[in-house]
Amino acid sequence: MQWQLRGDRPIYQQIMEKLTEQIVSGQLNAGDKVPPVRELAAQAGVNPNTMQRALADLEREGLMHSNRTSGRYVTEDRSMIAQIREQIADERISEFLAGMSQLGFTEQEILSLLEKRHGKGE
Repeated sequence: MQWQLRGDRPIYQQIMEKLTEQIVSGQLNAGDKVPPVRELAAQAGVNPNTMQRALADLEREGLMHSNRTSGRYVTEDRSMIAQIREQIADERISEFLAGMSQLGFTEQEILSLLEKRHGKGE
């Protein structure tokens, strides 16, 4: 995984977002075992306590659960994963539309641009 963490927001929140993206995109599947805290922290280049906080928050949100003897796992609740995936998509679409609107594009112009791009097979 590529960890590109920025200083503009708390690191643990960015870690949560990255792991959530991995779950909703299927890079981490429902029921998969999550790598240990120290391993993830080393990959991300962060303190293990920061990684622990992010994972604990994902557990509180229900995206992960832990088993004392065998570690953490991604939730098996596929409907929850699908709901979060749609929520993220909706947020990103809203950001895209707001940005295009700031550039002066109307909804029809945006749709036209998307149709042209889709027609190119991109």
